[in-house]
Amino acid sequence: MTSATIERLEITEVREAVAPGDDDTFVMVHGVRETGCYGPISEQIAAYARDTLASEVKGADAADHGGLLDRLRTAARTAPSAVASWAVGAVDCAAWDLLGRITTRPVADLLAPRITQPSVPAYASWLSQDLTSCDDLDSLRQVSQCGWQFTKWGLRRRPADSSGMAAALMARAVERCSQALGTPVAVDAVGTWTPSVAMAFALNVDAASLRWVEDPLPRHDLDLYELLAATRLPLAVGERAHCDEDPTGLIHYVRPSALTLDVVGCGGLTRSMQILDTARSQAVPIYPHGRSLIPGLHLAAAFPDAVPAVEYRLQWEPRRQRLYDVPLQPEQGSIGLLDIPGLGTTPRSTT
Repeated sequence: MTSATIERLEITEVREAVAPGDDDTFVMVHGVRETGCYGPISEQIAAYARDTLASEVKGADAADHGGLLDRLRTAARTAPSAVASWAVGAVDCAAWDLLGRITTRPVADLLAPRITQPSVPAYASWLSQDLTSCDDLDSLRQVSQCGWQFTKWGLRRRPADSSGMAAALMARAVERCSQALGTPVAVDAVGTWTPSVAMAFALNVDAASLRWVEDPLPRHDLDLYELLAATRLPLAVGERAHCDEDPTGLIHYVRPSALTLDVVGCGGLTRSMQILDTARSQAVPIYPHGRSLIPGLHLAAAFPDAVPAVEYRLQWEPRRQRLYDVPLQPEQGSIGLLDIPGLGTTPRSTT
């Protein structure tokens, strides 16, 4: 096994091509005369990695993925939070990138040698385009005709509506848009639903118009999700999983249509592969969340049987790609991996 001792962790910021409010910070790990990186992430996540995790990383072997993850998770348990989990995942992904650069192999090839596919299917999401208030069906058709595996849209509950009224309006909106596109659509509750809204929606909507409803409940409450799953509403869950959460219950008891795992937010590629084994054993496909597109692409390329497609966020990802030395561009609904070592991304400010 290749030894890849990490010498230090640093943080760098991209100083160009950044829009106001965008993440612009990268984690950099150095070792064996190479540098691995992951980003962009928020300044808060980067600060946690620098202040809390850097001492755990120094001297660790980037090739010992499980050992490094254990060290990072132990350090993060002193103040567990979504930020801590994201920092753990960012450092883990940077370590994978470092190992890929040292061994001159793409990360996908490190994950599953000789099984990788060069181009990964993607589905398009546009959450600011809300189906409940959408009058321009042509804009939806234009997106759906670009070769994507499918499309996902926002489905927000209007605060002034009662649970029953909100559910009825959203159900009709989904059915109308599905009919216009000629295919089932995926929707995201975008944190606006309550359990009563979710249950009322399940009883109102024609499930044939839906690919899935993503995160209809405000948290991973297994009892509530089990009740909702009993209605046969197609569900997608998992984006909120953190590095110390065991999603086995969600997978076994909810049996979602999709596990929308955030590869970085759940603790990184090492943790994602552990979760992938559980999901695969229950025939639950993983559709990686788009905020962690790059490591999600490598996971999908390595395990196409378990990861059918990745999310491409139409309103955000093109801006994020401008932060890299070589941006990735989708073509006819697929994204090709660059045939270069590591994750294949270098922040523009360090080239």
